[in-house]
Amino acid sequence: MRQFTIRSSQFHRATALARTALLFLALAVSGAATSAALPTRLLRPPASHRACSASRAAAENAAAEITFRKVFKTSYPEFVEIKINQAGSGTYDIRQLDEDANPQPFEVSAPLAQRIFELAAKLNNFQNVDLEVHRRLANLGAKTLRYEKGAEKHETDFNYTLDDTATQLVNIFEGLARQTTDLSDLVRTMRYDHLGVNDVMQQIERDYNNKLLPEPERLLPTLDQLAADEKFIDIARTRARTLATRIRSAH
Repeated sequence: MRQFTIRSSQFHRATALARTALLFLALAVSGAATSAALPTRLLRPPASHRACSASRAAAENAAAEITFRKVFKTSYPEFVEIKINQAGSGTYDIRQLDEDANPQPFEVSAPLAQRIFELAAKLNNFQNVDLEVHRRLANLGAKTLRYEKGAEKHETDFNYTLDDTATQLVNIFEGLARQTTDLSDLVRTMRYDHLGVNDVMQQIERDYNNKLLPEPERLLPTLDQLAADEKFIDIARTRARTLATRIRSAH
């Protein structure tokens, strides 16, 4: 009798376990069917959440950009603005203030772009940085350095600074402006003013000798074109050939 009672108890426990397992299986199947029947829009996060996530991702992946602007009335040029991103691509806009804005595509080498961003990083990307010397000085041009990456934006304005890092950064941008102007003048005179080409070549030589051109190798295609074209006077062609040789030897 005792054995029968034990076996009966074991049978009831096994039966209860089996019923529990079947119950869980039924619930799982029902849940899967319900999820499959729900509209896809109910299973997705709200559109506003998706938009916020996309915006955050875009801001995180946005390429950082540094802008240099200089406004100096009565000088030439009066307005200079150069924008460079971390890949070395950007725009330049060099003109007089009464002229319309006309940004043009612009590129620098990867090492120079890296140098620009390294200098900016030393200045905390211009966040809460005061570069002005705060002394009574002549107007040397209102300068602005700005850092942008997505929604993050920092900038600083100054007339003159004693900060060595900022001075190096300004010299690079002003050198790029000079280099761009030299190349533009050479291309223009080669097209419209053959007699003026030699004067422009003399200016380019002076800028190169004074180490004012950050990437003089970018002038090489135009210098080679001038050196090989017999419609220009010999002295200009010789200057172009000699300068091209010097640039190649140094770089």
